[in-house]
Amino acid sequence: MKENDAVLALLAQAKVVAQRYYKLTGKPLGITGEVAEYEAARLLGVSLTPARQAGYDATELVDGKLRMLQIKGRYLPSGCTPGQRLGSIQPNKEWDAVLMVLLDSEFNAASIWEADRAAVLDALAAPGSKARNERGALAVTKLKSIGRLRWPLSAVDA
Repeated sequence: MKENDAVLALLAQAKVVAQRYYKLTGKPLGITGEVAEYEAARLLGVSLTPARQAGYDATELVDGKLRMLQIKGRYLPSGCTPGQRLGSIQPNKEWDAVLMVLLDSEFNAASIWEADRAAVLDALAAPGSKARNERGALAVTKLKSIGRLRWPLSAVDA
């Protein structure tokens, strides 16, 4: 069994535990980031970097050019309140785009969005929000508005 297969099998078990934990406590288990990274790798084919890589979590080749991607995950169970924010985006690190992996109540990817560095930096610098300006925390809706849907592709896009 390949290492990636073993990790995916372990994450499948972790998702079940996370679902049970949420049902018991009403709080998500702290595995959203790891699940989001592996969902992006599984669905988009990006290559995950080793743990603690400064600035980006994955890479991919696009038109012969290596792109570095920060991956942000957000668990959005049904009925959650609007205004959900992503974890801190690091503007001072090296990366080309942010991938936002939205997870459903089963911790499966519901959609994956991508926003380029320039659009993200502009959004982070826009006046008005301490969370955004000081902590680099974009709202899910903001990243959707400045980005594009990468997965799932509609029948028109495929």
